[in-house]
Amino acid sequence: MDYYRKLEKIGQGTYGIVYKGQEQDGTIYAMKKIYLEKLNIGLPCVVIREISLLKELQHPNIVKLCDVIHSKKSLTLVFEFLDQDLKKLLDVCQGGLDPTVVKSFMFQLLRGVSYCHDHCILHRDLKPQNLLINREGFLKLADFGLARAFRIPVKSYSHQVVTLWYRAPDVLMESKNYSTHVDIWSVGCIFAGKGKYFNIIISLPNIILEMINGYPLFPGTNEQDQLLRIFQILGTPTLQTWLEILNVTHFDKMFQKYDPRPWSSIVPSLDNLGVDLLSKMLHYIPHKRISAKEALQHPYFT
Repeated sequence: MDYYRKLEKIGQGTYGIVYKGQEQDGTIYAMKKIYLEKLNIGLPCVVIREISLLKELQHPNIVKLCDVIHSKKSLTLVFEFLDQDLKKLLDVCQGGLDPTVVKSFMFQLLRGVSYCHDHCILHRDLKPQNLLINREGFLKLADFGLARAFRIPVKSYSHQVVTLWYRAPDVLMESKNYSTHVDIWSVGCIFAGKGKYFNIIISLPNIILEMINGYPLFPGTNEQDQLLRIFQILGTPTLQTWLEILNVTHFDKMFQKYDPRPWSSIVPSLDNLGVDLLSKMLHYIPHKRISAKEALQHPYFT
């Protein structure tokens, strides 16, 4: 720690405090300090998992773990510094982001996700707060505490993953046999969002791009409400749209029947190519969702 100087506190997480720090040569870093003496359970497994995965993942669109400093009382993770996260940018840009910036951020997000999936890593918590950006326009995936490696065939995993608003419907229905498709649904939710003011006018929210408008697509209050909001937009699943979901006990009695809304009413400001990409991300059947690698080749990014 003698090589670094704390400049200011910039955030606080579940297990530690994040500081802006400076190395002796003037380089700025983000330093996450975890006070071990305050943890009765020892070093959390999510911290160990994040360290091990980030040491393997080296990519321009994934935040770089530069150093790990361990002492008897604390563990400090030293990351490259980026100015802010996407959520904070969306909060201050009430007028929305330029469509070209949206396209750039989406492309960089998919590059990072594709690299993770190629290396058999599921992020499992993609959301604007976990996407770091800087003034030069670079976007990087961060916070790999819920990430984990997977193998083929896919084993059973916990369904208590992914922040609620960005959680895929199959995971909401407690599916434990998921794979890379769970991240793609989250990317689609980041791509699209709802206009806050439409809730006052109609009961079913009208939808526009989240990166442009800054509001989440499906802001549920619990798992059942989250599913309801998804069904109100995409339509309640049927034998034709998602056969497996009907195997859930009492599913037909749990939710009202909603017809799918036309994409033109959901994303009126998005061109046809963008609508096509979004619809392929937000598909009920997991294995029919477009992969990150395929999405990078989509004409939307031409």
